[in-house]
Amino acid sequence: MYTADGGSPACPDAARQKRLAVQLADMIPGAATVRVSFNDPSHSWPHSHAIAKDTAGETIDLNRTTAKVAARWILRAWPDLDRSWVYTFDLATAALTAGDLAADGGR
Repeated sequence: MYTADGGSPACPDAARQKRLAVQLADMIPGAATVRVSFNDPSHSWPHSHAIAKDTAGETIDLNRTTAKVAARWILRAWPDLDRSWVYTFDLATAALTAGDLAADGGR
């Protein structure tokens, strides 16, 4: 896994990353991480998708609007992301990490 931080003009600076993490933590109470991808399991075409998890790793139920907004905010903050990967945004550290979609079980 690699971390998408600094070094690339497509990545926001640390202050913007932290603000995004604070906004998402406020929008999704109890969330520790938000996992995003372009492969929503309920659609056959590329579609932004988000899953929030708490510190214990339990999934937090998100309504459709919250899931879409969270995914779009994160994915638009890093516009050059590889669409075939799954990304996890840690709300405590404001770090974005990536893992292979196929290794993560695909859709």
